Amino acid sequence: MTNPSQANHTIDVTFVATVIADSNSGWLCVQMPDSAEFFGTKKAVKIGGTVDGYDYDATMLPVGGGTHMMPLRAPFRKVLQKGLGEQVSVHLTRRIT
Repeated sequence: MTNPSQANHTIDVTFVATVIADSNSGWLCVQMPDSAEFFGTKKAVKIGGTVDGYDYDATMLPVGGGTHMMPLRAPFRKVLQKGLGEQVSVHLTRRIT
């Protein structure tokens, strides 16, 4: 079994989240509760996986309280046809850093 707290490893975690506006940056994003515990760090983590079945790579950024947020860039939200307040299914498959 791989350790999600180590870089360059396969991971397998799925969660459903609502697209929200980050309170600091205003960026539209989703949050992964307890992500600091899962990843073993409160620092930024580069990940890969899918959102609603579409391949997506991003940097998950810490927002406090052991939670990371994953920004959803505007062109990608357009592909998803999702916006503020809508739910997406996130499947993380790789931890890059």
